[in-house]
Amino acid sequence: MGYFKILIKNGRVFDGVDFLGKKDVLISGGKIEKINDLINENANFVFDVNGKIVSPGLIDIHTHIYGVSNSNIGAPAESVCFPFGVTAVCDGCAELNDESFLKSLKTKIGVLVPAWVKEGELDLKTTSELLNKYGDFVVGVKAYFDEKVADNTNISHLKEICDYAQSRNIKVMVHCSNSPTGMKEIVNILNKGDILTHIFHGGENNICLFNDYDAFKLAREKGVILDAGFAGHVHTDFSVLEKAMADGWFPDTISTDITNLSAFIRGGRYGLTLCMSLCRHFGMREEDVLKAVTYSAAKAIGMPHLGRIREGAVADIAVISYGKNPFDFSHFVKNGAKGELGYKCHLTLSDGQVVWRDF
Repeated sequence: MGYFKILIKNGRVFDGVDFLGKKDVLISGGKIEKINDLINENANFVFDVNGKIVSPGLIDIHTHIYGVSNSNIGAPAESVCFPFGVTAVCDGCAELNDESFLKSLKTKIGVLVPAWVKEGELDLKTTSELLNKYGDFVVGVKAYFDEKVADNTNISHLKEICDYAQSRNIKVMVHCSNSPTGMKEIVNILNKGDILTHIFHGGENNICLFNDYDAFKLAREKGVILDAGFAGHVHTDFSVLEKAMADGWFPDTISTDITNLSAFIRGGRYGLTLCMSLCRHFGMREEDVLKAVTYSAAKAIGMPHLGRIREGAVADIAVISYGKNPFDFSHFVKNGAKGELGYKCHLTLSDGQVVWRDF
């Protein structure tokens, strides 16, 4: 494969953990060749980003991709990723196609396969078949603990799912909206590295019900990952989000739970940058917002080679800015959110190739 040499100049470089200051970044052969205060080398393309943030490619750990998730909800990977700076995703309910299809996607992808409960019985046979079908793309298993969308309302089934995942050395992600039990009871069963998504839901047993955040405290002690899992306004109650953040409880990772029903519709141009904007709007520091969609997200789904900007790393890069970019969820739900400032993606590189440009 032929690669262009690309020079990104005058950006505020965020390496996945910290801001490095104003730097130039040289990309060659699909890798980051050099990061320095001033780089004067010939390149095929030079982008002067004029103080915008140069970040590792963003990572969305909870999505539903066309051809992978159920065809009724799957959204085309590249169209819901690259315009928002996203270069890697995790599909949250992989049931369709196989490794060969995943290899055809330009977006890097991992998958969570479902563990369904049907007529009161846990179907791990189908789960095992799916895990075998997806091979090295597997991140873990997805369990729906939600009375409105699944039969899995028995906490003993969740324990069985977690034991099964541990036996295969994979993760569990739990969808906890409208859970029949408290979030602390769920976290108590989860293991280190497992993921609790939709943590700011407004259904029964939400995190603000007793104002003590015991589930969050226990998750931090155990190393369970707290994922925002916005789904627009569907699995997020902004009054719960606002209160939790005001009390100092922020997510470890930020994800969209994007589907073809929400893409480009909910609240504006719905994607990961909009979810980042919401977290910033409610008080999350910029460094923590960026870390939650780069370094922390990469660790959460077992892709530690991603989520960093450093010499020799794969050149997955997002150039983004924070400024006037309104969003509005206020007309959707009673406890909505509205703001004038937000993140916007201007340039996305995947493996050192320009896949999105908007300047």
